[in-house]
Amino acid sequence: MATFLDFEKPIAELDARVAELRETAQAGSINIESEIGKLQAKADKLIRDTYAKLTPWQKTQVARHPERPHFRDYVAGLIDDFVPLAGDRGFGDDQAIIGGLGKLRGRKIMLIGHEKGGDTAGRLRHNFGMAKPEGYRKAIRLMQLADRFGLPVVTLVDTPGAFPGVQAEERGQAEAIARSTEECLSLSVPLVAAIVGEGGSGGAIALAAANRVLMLEHSVYAVISPEGCASILWRAADKAAEAAEAMRITATDLRQLGIVDRIVPEPVGGAHRTPGEAVEALGHALVEELEALAPLSRDQVRAERRAKYMAIG
Repeated sequence: MATFLDFEKPIAELDARVAELRETAQAGSINIESEIGKLQAKADKLIRDTYAKLTPWQKTQVARHPERPHFRDYVAGLIDDFVPLAGDRGFGDDQAIIGGLGKLRGRKIMLIGHEKGGDTAGRLRHNFGMAKPEGYRKAIRLMQLADRFGLPVVTLVDTPGAFPGVQAEERGQAEAIARSTEECLSLSVPLVAAIVGEGGSGGAIALAAANRVLMLEHSVYAVISPEGCASILWRAADKAAEAAEAMRITATDLRQLGIVDRIVPEPVGGAHRTPGEAVEALGHALVEELEALAPLSRDQVRAERRAKYMAIG
């Protein structure tokens, strides 16, 4: 059963009515296809109209939708011969970040990204996409491996932020995030990052300091969550909608600010409604960006990336 967000309740009611009429049509001899068609057209228009004017807070809710494509969905839909590589060679393997070798439309790449998990067991196993130091150190190891063999790196970012627990701080969370960000900036191979859901805080930038940063249309990217911002500024998490508006966290805002380079359109109604289309659209955009970066020398790749971030702010 599809999960509907609060602002999607009118859509949910129309969808339920369409489903009810379809069951009635299948069970009886009355031809009501024309009525179903009219109601479906009304539902489709409502979806288009609703998603054409989402507020930043509504986009945040869409970015967090549990049925949006996750890292493993992108691997299944885009990557051939994927070989996962585990562990940081120091402490353990953090399943909040997954990485490995594969082929994107025939091009060999290193793919690294956050995995939130698709069900309760998966979310617990992947810690809701909140990585610990060993996750970022694994990412560093894989980026260094890609650099050594001249493979471009693609990262998929979808995290509320790095794990804030005591054990993560004891194992050097801040240092691991800083070094992962440094590794992104130091790579001499092309690095393309895509914000596919939530891009939260340092946990996101640690994989997203790239030559090209893409955002799915309804994803968000911010230094702190709207709830966290509201708690700090107003001591009230219920002002999250106001915080989201002020923070300029949407793809459109960040493209205007020069933080991201490209917005990848989502299917009507969001990536969670037709995940396959969203996966395909991102794959097309990633290939285009990798092809544009391919002619650059190693020195040019590094210099361009550093210049990009020096210019921000």
